[in-house]
Amino acid sequence: MTTLTLEVPPNLYRQLSIEANRQDKSPQVVVQELLAKQLTTLKPAVEDEREKVRRILEEAGLLAELSPELHRRAEASTATLKEVRVTLDRAGDKPLSEIALEQRGLKA
Repeated sequence: MTTLTLEVPPNLYRQLSIEANRQDKSPQVVVQELLAKQLTTLKPAVEDEREKVRRILEEAGLLAELSPELHRRAEASTATLKEVRVTLDRAGDKPLSEIALEQRGLKA
């Protein structure tokens, strides 16, 4: 682990000590956790192509996280990769979205 030395004003250190005591942790651990949390919420300075595409799709409303229900359904799925490939091969040139709608019974 790398050592980092910080100089902080006395009132800030007092607040840190109070918070560390409240959490029953050392000031060092509290600062590490706060720093890690803050840095993980920052956007990366340089987006790779995948991150850029994901961000653009999310901003356009074309990509969203699965709902808890869809997560449960996906986890409960017993379909094998081979079965999925057979289903997609049978569909021909249809877009995946049309196949999904048909399998849900939402398309005539």
